[in-house]
Amino acid sequence: MCVEAAVSAVSAVRAHSIALFAFGGDSAVELFSAFVVLLRFSGTALSEHRASRIAAGLLAGLAAFIVAGSIASFLYPGLRPEASYLGIGLLLAAALVMPWLAKQKRSLASQTGSGALQADATQSAVCAYMAWIALAGLGCNAVFHISWADPVAALALTPLVIYEARKTWRGESCGCH
Repeated sequence: MCVEAAVSAVSAVRAHSIALFAFGGDSAVELFSAFVVLLRFSGTALSEHRASRIAAGLLAGLAAFIVAGSIASFLYPGLRPEASYLGIGLLLAAALVMPWLAKQKRSLASQTGSGALQADATQSAVCAYMAWIALAGLGCNAVFHISWADPVAALALTPLVIYEARKTWRGESCGCH
């Protein structure tokens, strides 16, 4: 996930891709979630409630950035996205690997009874959906030279990010009502 977030961020900046940045930003929040799961299993005093509130805030900030970045992309020609073949490769890999990873995490969550791990599995599944949406935007831009497809894909990701943020804020994603 570290590589996914880092490659997404670097590729997004180089290509001015809001969709790729949105995917990478969500990956960074997912990485934080995985770290929280690790902390919970190591016996630290960090509560799931507090960690979920922090993650929800990060997701809300990401959603705001996606909207602002998409608007800027539409308004300023210098910010129009370019093709990112590295980004496309990363998104394709995520779209194929993340469903498998989500399935493995769900199985382990069932075995251990961990709500936090179940939430992490859900985030992996959402990551796969986000990868396919972002891939559509980057693909249209790369193949058909439709630069507006990237910010449209980013905006299409926004409801998923907001949904994740709301669930996380309420504690639903971690079973800590």
